[in-house]
Amino acid sequence: MMNLVDRDNSDNEDEINMSDSDDSMNESSDSDSSVSDTDDDSDADNATAGSSGQNESGPSTSKGENNENDVEEEEEDEVIKAILKSKEIHRDHPPTISIEDTLSDICFHPTRDILALASITGDVLIYKYNNEQNELVSTQELHEKACRDIEFNEDGGILFSTGKDKTIMMSDVATEKLIQIYENAHEHPIYCLSLIDENTFVTGDDEGYVKLWDRRQKTNNPVFSLKEMDDFVSAMVTNDDKRYLVCSSGDGTLTTLNIRGKKLHVRTEDYPQELLCLGLFKHGRKILAAGSKGNLYLFNWGEFGLHSDEIPSLTKKSINCMIPITENIVVTGGEDKMLRATSLFPNRQLGIVGQHDMSVECLDICNDGTIIASYSYDNSVKFWNVSYFETLNVAQPLIKGGKQKQLKHNLPSSKLENASDFFADL
Repeated sequence: MMNLVDRDNSDNEDEINMSDSDDSMNESSDSDSSVSDTDDDSDADNATAGSSGQNESGPSTSKGENNENDVEEEEEDEVIKAILKSKEIHRDHPPTISIEDTLSDICFHPTRDILALASITGDVLIYKYNNEQNELVSTQELHEKACRDIEFNEDGGILFSTGKDKTIMMSDVATEKLIQIYENAHEHPIYCLSLIDENTFVTGDDEGYVKLWDRRQKTNNPVFSLKEMDDFVSAMVTNDDKRYLVCSSGDGTLTTLNIRGKKLHVRTEDYPQELLCLGLFKHGRKILAAGSKGNLYLFNWGEFGLHSDEIPSLTKKSINCMIPITENIVVTGGEDKMLRATSLFPNRQLGIVGQHDMSVECLDICNDGTIIASYSYDNSVKFWNVSYFETLNVAQPLIKGGKQKQLKHNLPSSKLENASDFFADL
């Protein structure tokens, strides 16, 4: 029995010893697990540290790249500024004048670098201009309604103005004081004015009346008044002989008045368009008329009844204004937003002088013939250097190709270049 008990006790002890051994092994396993966890934490910390190190170095590199980009952009800005400054230094015409109010006429001074602008508010704005800047030197509040036409006399001492208020005014350019005034000069709003000589001038109104005035008369009555047109008088010209006055009209006729005889000389048949502007060429021996459909009609002086030549329109759009550049070249402006040059003899399209964003309404040329100014309904007055026309050989075609090339060909004063010029140097 004792042996059995002892065996049992021995077995129990063995079980206890085995249990202790198992506990020891478990503790050892827990210890290993703890070490393993510690190692994992250490690896995680190292990984985090490595990642942190990478993040710290990343922004530093990006910042350096940004600094380099900033430097490059600054250098590019400086280059652009230098190019723009170079262009400004070499500008061969005055900068653009931006206007708040709509204009109805522009006029260069005959001897000084001054440009007068007639506004629909009735004001006349006087600008000094040069290739660097334009300066508004005065604003003269002359008319109660729209000022429609302005002209300097031959020496530039007097500014003539007229407008919708039916009034004609003469102002001293130097003092800006009013010299003479004709109130209610017409029964209808006056549309245009033209100087004959230092003492006489003519005006035309919205209803087709033409009146001749002589400043030497003591009364403010016209020398004569004639109505030979059925619509507004758009333009009037005469030559050095001062015998005939040629008038264009919205009724589509060219009407010639005998100034000395104070009567109608001849009137053409109606043309299929309003005739809006006139120009003298070949030392006053040729008259050019243009109208609302873009056709140009050439007349011989003294043969006013029928045109001698017709230049078809390129665009079928209205020609609103023209200015003679030489005795043979005209620049026109109109609804196609372009200033176009045309040779009359031989009849040839020369190309685009300049561009606007809206219809071109007024043109004039400066006292030395090198700069023309144009006004558009985009409320800008732009200047174009046209001195190259003096040496331009119009006998040889400038434009090779059909109508589309004639429409798009740009002359040296244009803001755009021709595609053929771009590829010529390649």
